[in-house]
Amino acid sequence: MEYFGLTDKGRVRPTNQDIFQIEAREDNRTALLVVCDGMGGANAGNVASRFAAQSFIESAGDALSGTLDETARQNLLTQALKQANETVFSLAGRQPEFRGMGTTLVAALIQGDCATVINVGDSRAYRFDGEAMHQISEDHSYVEEMRRRGKITEADARTHPQKNLITRAVGVEPCVEGDLFEVRLNEKDMLLLCSDGLTGMAEDSRIAEVLANAPTLELAGDALLQLALDGGGRDNITVALFTLGKKQGA
Repeated sequence: MEYFGLTDKGRVRPTNQDIFQIEAREDNRTALLVVCDGMGGANAGNVASRFAAQSFIESAGDALSGTLDETARQNLLTQALKQANETVFSLAGRQPEFRGMGTTLVAALIQGDCATVINVGDSRAYRFDGEAMHQISEDHSYVEEMRRRGKITEADARTHPQKNLITRAVGVEPCVEGDLFEVRLNEKDMLLLCSDGLTGMAEDSRIAEVLANAPTLELAGDALLQLALDGGGRDNITVALFTLGKKQGA
């Protein structure tokens, strides 16, 4: 298996509130990927994303030492999310400068060819099959909920002035519920986890084009970053990539 991640503050934001973490064991083909996009002001967003990612990895890290079935994987990610939420919410309540902070979170636990994904907010998980992007997660946002109800089109959603209004986040309430998804990965598939700094700047078809043509995951990540920057880079940009086998052309 191969994996790669990067994060960048983009062209507009003064600081980077995004963070990613990847933990992996090559011997049993197990990996854990997490992407968080903080909110609540520059300093608070940094704190929320960093503590959420660290807490999540610490809680779910036991999965790297053994093989779990689907139910156990989902339970483990649910518990890790609970721990991350409690960590951020508690910190926000103790220190006035952190009040109101929170973060999106999308994570994937891969064991063999099975990927279990959990998400809160509008950071996303995709499966790329060599030709097309398949969105796994569903955004928790005001605009996405309107799109799902048929009140606006997908094209309208991309440019809606309230597209960054999140309806669910880690650390802003005592409890938070994450959505869980199970995905079967083929050897040619790539798993992409990213913040909305990428998806807000580039359409899925352009992202797919980059993934199809880049010879390595590192070059794919660099090209996705450049794609978002070329689109305006109006937000922090984070990308985490995973594949079971060698990237085509590597």
